[in-house]
Amino acid sequence: MSEAFPTPPDLRTPFRALTPGTQPPNDFPEYGSTQKRHPKQPLLRIPQTVTEITGPRFSPSRYPSIIDLTRSGVHEALGERIIVRGRVLDEDGRPVPDTMLEIWQANAAGRYAHPRDQHDAPLDPHFRGEGRVFTDAQGWYQFTSIKPGAYPWRNHFNAWRPNHIHFSLFGPGFATRLITQMYFPGDPLLELDPIFHAVADEQARRRLIARFDIECTKPEWALGYRFDIVLRGRETAVAEE
Repeated sequence: MSEAFPTPPDLRTPFRALTPGTQPPNDFPEYGSTQKRHPKQPLLRIPQTVTEITGPRFSPSRYPSIIDLTRSGVHEALGERIIVRGRVLDEDGRPVPDTMLEIWQANAAGRYAHPRDQHDAPLDPHFRGEGRVFTDAQGWYQFTSIKPGAYPWRNHFNAWRPNHIHFSLFGPGFATRLITQMYFPGDPLLELDPIFHAVADEQARRRLIARFDIECTKPEWALGYRFDIVLRGRETAVAEE
């Protein structure tokens, strides 16, 4: 993440160090699976070359956008329709255009369309569960989906994950990728979720929560939410390792 969406070497400015506590540690005991998968040895810094920072180019011509997750052919998914929009910005508030965002999430019942998800909740054959959008020249993106349901996970007794949507952002190449989650305002499960609380800084945690946006709400059809993503600097987004 420290090199998220880098500019060419001749245009680079000194990198602003991350504020302590704004990113989750590799090993967070309350989040059980981190104990099994976090690095046990000091990390090695591998210099990036032109190959890592300039390719491949992600564009709608090669990776078609999927901006409506609520429909499968003529059929509509079950659940509460939502519209999510926001901007992708750099540390100085400038828009980052032509960025590919991939989205994946559980359905309204809290189940993923994935064979490893055996949660005792119904699958929705008409819900895609995944999408893809690109930012425009001003850094804006937007997609339509179904509000995901909470689901149990076996991290601790009676553990439930809050409603959330996963985001993956690609820069100029595979080495410039950021993964984060978007939560919903007013969710009581947030105060109990160890993944959310793996971020020590309260203000950084709050940046993971979308805000209700009446301006993008479509009357009598779908509620709207705003979720901006800042790539670096003091307002940087929280990234999953």
